[in-house]
Parts: sequence; structure tokens; C-alpha cells
Amino acid sequence: MHVLVTNDDGPPSNQSSPYIHSFVKTLQAAGHTVSVVLPHQQRSWIGKAHFAAQVVKPTYFRPGTLHQDDGTTHAKPLQSDSTDNSEEWVLVNSTPATAAQLGLFHFFQDRGPVDLVVSGPNYGRNTTSLFSLSSGTIGGALEAAVCRKRAIALSYAFFSRNHDPDIIAGASRMSVKLIEHLMRDWDDGVDLYSINVPLIEAVEGKKVMYTYALQNYWKSGSSFTEVDAEDDGDPEEREAEIREQEGQSEGGVNKEKHAQHKHRHFKWTPNFADVYQSVESSETGNDGWAVKEGLVSVTPLKANFMHVQGLQGELKL
Repeated sequence: MHVLVTNDDGPPSNQSSPYIHSFVKTLQAAGHTVSVVLPHQQRSWIGKAHFAAQVVKPTYFRPGTLHQDDGTTHAKPLQSDSTDNSEEWVLVNSTPATAAQLGLFHFFQDRGPVDLVVSGPNYGRNTTSLFSLSSGTIGGALEAAVCRKRAIALSYAFFSRNHDPDIIAGASRMSVKLIEHLMRDWDDGVDLYSINVPLIEAVEGKKVMYTYALQNYWKSGSSFTEVDAEDDGDPEEREAEIREQEGQSEGGVNKEKHAQHKHRHFKWTPNFADVYQSVESSETGNDGWAVKEGLVSVTPLKANFMHVQGLQGELKL
């Protein structure tokens, strides 16, 4: 089958996108045609956004050695008459959702229709509503789903940043086997599946469970920390700090009653303990519980915001 792959972590990088290359190679080894279009940089936590009014500009990535950061990026694609037979991926200066759109309708047209869009594997789990609602990985799959394509969001739940290539390879094999099974037996009521694979030894022997997404909420107050306005820091370093966590009001009123503001900057510092505590106190059967137990989670989803039952008809004021 023809599989379009996107993600929210960008091109292969041991620091920020360590799983995509292994997964693509495993799909190819299984005999599938794989087309790849990715954001050109880290785009985690961006959901299903598009950058309105931005002109999207592609570059072209030629993967190097597996688990080595030796791929190369080029301003122009290989010409059709080139003797260089290198594999070439497309990178776009945009979001996972935009990458999915461009991959479906503007690139790879000579390779035949896309049978499935896989967004991922994400660098980290996408379990529970708190992670899922902001996930760029799930956003890429949602974009494909609203374009009436079968779509899967794939995430690898790591428990250590020491990424063993053999464990990654096992997760990739399990993912491809599971994806092939879902494609053979796709439920008519499903728009997309969210798969979470724990990065553990012998994952290929673990149970695969249908799950639901655990509903949870932030309980610790603000997800932002005030910082000195002159100390913005490096966004990529901040992203690494947030991912490290995953492995584990001022002002007054003047005489005219107008608010007085202190000039401040803010960094996003979510308290992931809220997520993990909600999983610990939850019942069995949800996606967070499955990953905590070392199981593979498959959550069937619709591409919509479900309404609350029982509220309908005219609302009289």
C-alpha cells in the first residue's frame, strides 16, 4: 500500500526526532510504498493548526545512516534525469496538518493514490485528553481524516531518554504489524486511530488493547512560568526541558481604575504530574492506563468535537 508519513518532530534527529527513520525503513522493508513530508523543524503541541497567510516553502531531505544525524537538506529536489538515486523526503516550513495536506494533494502524485496517512511516530506518548488535544501528531492525522483518508496517529511512549536502537526497531515492527492489521479490518465508524506503543523490551510480545481516551484536566493552575523579559532563552532548549519532564497575579489599579501591567515574558511549563496522577487514579481500559501497564493502546476516534447529550432545542433567555 501507499503510505504517506508525516510527524510533528521534524526530520531525523537523535535529540528531537529519533524514531521516524526507523519506522519509515520498517514500512519499506514490509513492501510498502512510503512517501514522507514533514515539518522542517520541531512542531510539537501545535494541534491541527495551519499558518494562515504564510507561503509554505519546501526543502528536500535525503536521509543518511539510521540513528546517525548525517542526512542532508537541499533547496531543490533531485532532477528526474539525475543519476543520483537517493531517497528524498519533503520538508515544509509549516505544521503537521499542512504537511499532510501537501503530501495528499501536491506531492507524490506519480506514486498513485495514498491508502493511509500515518502521523508519527511521536517522540513521547499521546495518551489522555490533555496530551491529545494539543498533539501535532494527532493533528496531522486529523487533517488527513477530514480529507476522507484513513489516518493513524502513532506515538512511542518512552520511559528513558536512553534510546536503544533494538527497542526502537521492535516498536517499529510492532507498529507496522498493527497498522497492517487495522488496514485489513478498518471499522467503518472510525475516522482515525491513535496508537501508543511503549518503548520497552519485547514489546512485540505485549497485548494490544482497544482503549478510550482518558478525560483529564490541569489541576495545578497556570501552565506558564514568568521569566525576565530580557531572558527568552532558546526555544529548542525549552522543548528539550519539557520533554525531559515527560520522561518523569500581579498588578494594581490606578486612580482611574485602569489595570496596571508589569512587563513580563512567559515560558510554557506544564505540570505533567497532573496527567500522571489522573492515570494512577483512573479505572482500567483507558489509553493512559494501557501504556502505564506496558501494553499497546489503540484508541478509535472520530474527527469531531463531540457534543454533550441532552442539551438541544431553543435556549430561552
